[in-house]
Amino acid sequence: MARRIAAGAAYGGGGIGLVGVAAVGVLLAEVQLAKRSVGGGTAPVPPRGDGLYGLSFGRENPLHLAVLGDSTAAGQGVRRAGQTPGALLASGLAAVAERPVEVRNIALPGAQSDDLERQVTRLLADRSRTPDLCVVMIGANDVTHRMPATQSVRCLAAAVRRLRTAGAEVVVGTCPDLGTIEPVYQPLRWLARRASRQLAAAQTIVAVEQGARTVSLGDLLGPEFAANPREMFGADNYHPSAEGYATAAMAMLPTLCAALGLWPEGDALEADRHEDLLPVARAAATAASEAGTEVTGARAPWALLKHRRRRRLPASEAGEGAAQGAAVAGAPTERAPGGGPGPGGGRDRGADRNPPDRAHRR
Repeated sequence: MARRIAAGAAYGGGGIGLVGVAAVGVLLAEVQLAKRSVGGGTAPVPPRGDGLYGLSFGRENPLHLAVLGDSTAAGQGVRRAGQTPGALLASGLAAVAERPVEVRNIALPGAQSDDLERQVTRLLADRSRTPDLCVVMIGANDVTHRMPATQSVRCLAAAVRRLRTAGAEVVVGTCPDLGTIEPVYQPLRWLARRASRQLAAAQTIVAVEQGARTVSLGDLLGPEFAANPREMFGADNYHPSAEGYATAAMAMLPTLCAALGLWPEGDALEADRHEDLLPVARAAATAASEAGTEVTGARAPWALLKHRRRRRLPASEAGEGAAQGAAVAGAPTERAPGGGPGPGGGRDRGADRNPPDRAHRR
């Protein structure tokens, strides 16, 4: 895995020439050091998170949430279904909407952007369950396996276009910053960060052009990892832990709510939160360097750069279901009321099981 990070970073960042021939020996040494730690543990196979969440609001008229992408979207690194991104986001949405949310997770560990075509086809094959909202988290494997950025974003754009044509709102969690992985040192860390951010910016541009919203995951786990390295990343030192996924879900939930019209959106931008109306390319570059930033299309060629407030839901807002939203905000929970995260929180759907191939990759 460390060798893939190194090769992908060098490729995506423009090659070894960026650091000079004299630095090649240092870079190779860093690869060897990282190899001893990255992927040294074993990440558990992602648990099944499909099912109905927010049962305290009934079973009728659920929102349909679909999750597509790679192992980050699948939730590799955790052991309970309620700790996966899909389950966390569904529980939060149910609490805000006061409606049940049905989750289908199509994500495949190890997937690159060219797998999105297969995932979208599988998702849309069942016309009786057309998704209201799709979350796409993809890109890390594109960097580590040296997929050309042009091919990567072309695949993403096609997938978003198909989902939007089907009537779904789409939120893309852009490529995470591989430079935040603790065992990766300089200059390898710099190369990994540069390649990741370049891809994240390109993903933002094409996704917004196709009518999606994006949330930059970037180095979202960086500060938390520095303070609590044993808590934020999983056993393999590569995938997030339950706490890490909760942090990412907390950053994405406000954008999902806004996409569905569940939280009112004001017209005024908050200057003190560095929100702005920028050209799409500039907004994408800014978002790629600042995790948790949302980019939403405005009148072409402009885009809105937003830093949404992450909120805990007070218990009075949604009764029992509010506990589910609190779980997304990072509150520890064994089982959320109303069929939320926890053993038995969702209904098992055997037809949607992910195939085991490529499960050793991200």
